[in-house]
Amino acid sequence: MAITLTSLVLDAADLESESSFWHGLLGGTITRTPAHHFLAAGGLPVIVIQHAPEHTPPRWPEGAPQQVHFDLATDDITAADGRALASGGRRLRPAGGPGPDATGSRVYASPAGHPFCLRSA
Repeated sequence: MAITLTSLVLDAADLESESSFWHGLLGGTITRTPAHHFLAAGGLPVIVIQHAPEHTPPRWPEGAPQQVHFDLATDDITAADGRALASGGRRLRPAGGPGPDATGSRVYASPAGHPFCLRSA
């Protein structure tokens, strides 16, 4: 028996800002419906942004727990840091700058507050 991951679904109150963020970070194409935006980016499962008007962003690590966490590998962490910030993400850790934390990761949040890490490939 084989099981295949075909999509990841994220809730967001603002479909456009969340799907635009992931598109800016990962590239690909977005297909829009009134309740969902589908991001297809080469070699990845489809990322589905689901409209959730009452979505409350996680306040991880200091508050409400995260609901999902992406780990993304890159061959240029400095460029990926710049792309994440330019696309609308915000750096969570380390707070003082773009260097990695003790685990070798840089931790961010998307516009809807979903945490993700960038680390060297």
